Amino acid sequence: MKDILDRNQNKAEEVRTLLREKKVMMVNIISSPGAGKTTLLERTCEALADKTRIGVIEGDVATDRDARRLQKYNIPIVCINTGGGCHLDSHSISKVLGHFALDNLDLLFVENVGNLICPSQFDLGETFKLAVVSTAEGDDKPAKYPMLFTGARAVILNKTDLIPYTNFNVAAFESDIVSLNPGITIIKTSATGGEGTDRWIGWLTSQLESFRAG
Repeated sequence: MKDILDRNQNKAEEVRTLLREKKVMMVNIISSPGAGKTTLLERTCEALADKTRIGVIEGDVATDRDARRLQKYNIPIVCINTGGGCHLDSHSISKVLGHFALDNLDLLFVENVGNLICPSQFDLGETFKLAVVSTAEGDDKPAKYPMLFTGARAVILNKTDLIPYTNFNVAAFESDIVSLNPGITIIKTSATGGEGTDRWIGWLTSQLESFRAG
């Protein structure tokens, strides 16, 4: 496992160097299946596609259904099917970067395979990791899967409109995250309804501005 991670890290640094040279910010989105990653990307494209040059790498075990949901935004999309693999790695990312005109991109999203464990271990060469958690999953996920929340720059708490129908404890969720990563940003959204997405877009835009400023 150490050899696999070492080889992955070496390639990740190559990817990161290339993207820095091209001034492309890459965001690695990690969540459980059904947390709302694709819906969040739809909201993001709706808000930014006219003024920010966006590309997407869609990682799935099978099918291109998520990729097809984003085609309406007329952005470059590459789909990677892992055929059973539980995560993307830096080698798979490196291979598909050639399908993008990087000089014509500002922002590249990677929608990783739905999984809180394996994707957290593999650096893809991203600028930062974004964790997405839905309230339907329960508030114990940071405590049970600490690696993701320790390494993420921000957390989207999605499906907040469902809180009245669950026993989700927002205070406990936030407390567990902050104990793992005191500097992390927590943004509450309902991507389906659009609530809270303005704050997400504002935060993302500020990150992109800082990245492009060097």
